[in-house]
Amino acid sequence: MTIQEQAAAARASSYQMLVCGAPVRDAALDAMADALEKNAAFLLEQNALDMEGARKAGKPEAMLDRLLLTSTRISGMASGLRKVAALPDPIGREDFVAKRPNGLSIGKRRVPLGVIGIIYEARPNVTSDAAGLCIKAGNAVLLRGGSEAIRSNAAVVDTIASAAYAAGLPEGSIQLVRDTSRETATAMMRLNGYLDVLIPRGGAALIRSVVENATVPVIETGLGNCHTYIDDTADAGMAARIAFNAKVSRPAVCNSMETLLVQKGMAEAHLKEIVAPMLANAIPVELRGCARARALLPGIREAKEEDWATEYDDYILAVRVVDSLDEAIAHINRYGTRHSECIVTNDYAAAERFLNEVDAAAVYVNASTRFTDGEEFGFGAEIGISTQKLHARGPMGLNELTTVKYVVRGSGQVR
Repeated sequence: MTIQEQAAAARASSYQMLVCGAPVRDAALDAMADALEKNAAFLLEQNALDMEGARKAGKPEAMLDRLLLTSTRISGMASGLRKVAALPDPIGREDFVAKRPNGLSIGKRRVPLGVIGIIYEARPNVTSDAAGLCIKAGNAVLLRGGSEAIRSNAAVVDTIASAAYAAGLPEGSIQLVRDTSRETATAMMRLNGYLDVLIPRGGAALIRSVVENATVPVIETGLGNCHTYIDDTADAGMAARIAFNAKVSRPAVCNSMETLLVQKGMAEAHLKEIVAPMLANAIPVELRGCARARALLPGIREAKEEDWATEYDDYILAVRVVDSLDEAIAHINRYGTRHSECIVTNDYAAAERFLNEVDAAAVYVNASTRFTDGEEFGFGAEIGISTQKLHARGPMGLNELTTVKYVVRGSGQVR
């Protein structure tokens, strides 16, 4: 089946999805979760083949971590589907109802987007997460993962799609593009009339390619050059814990910290102890610093200009000593990707200025940027983190996978 034929089937199924009520969609999600657990051995077998190929190709450790499936991760994928099934149904809710003087009743009703295309890289868990969220919101979904994960992705889609169809979802509502050539990626970006929106999830090159080449509407997600700024009033112990978590807990994801900014007084007194846990980590973090940071941390590499703008997705951290909150905010707004930014401080006025003046989808006071996540925000899950301002921003949950239609009821009115 060509990608155009798959897209046509997804479009046809999206109309059938409009008559699938919440009980059918929720039953399908629960069936998908059960199928993942039942077929865990098969999924691990196929993933092992992908892992072997990735290692032979010399893929970096961070990518291998994203690619890896384990029994625990498969259980987490199943749990995620069940959590999404348990969320309130977003479809059909009327957010605004008005009675006009002429007697017209006007409602603003939540409806599915229709067909959602998702292009992503080496994360097989995205396959089930994305499919589950799209289905819960009443959409058909066309998935295209990277070549390094094709066996894992195919196994996941075959498993969940067959379970979903048996539970009552229309055929074609969950599909995977199995040709991972550059040509199919380009074709997917130009499926006007079939896709209602295209969402890229991955590194800078992927997102840039989609944004620059797509003719269908795109929601830009995921690029995360995130910062933590520690000012002179901060508690050094708390700052060290937050910085360690933001960098080390999972460095390959988009909400991890890539640059540590430290005010001069705090740096002179505590920078060594703040970074010490990162240097003592099982995989030590490589630090790249400005001149003042290198003077306080002898032996670390010099940070080049490109380091301030780099999303490493690895155990690498840029470190800069700044004089003031103004300098920290200016640095973040210049180099950041408008994803997630944090200030560690005991100064209320500084915290409020940071919240107001930093341009990002999520802004934190005294908490790790790693919390930028749909489940952590109480959305159940998310399709990605939008770093743009239209049509959604931040973690994209169910509401962001819907649109609205105006429902107007009259009794013969004419204009």
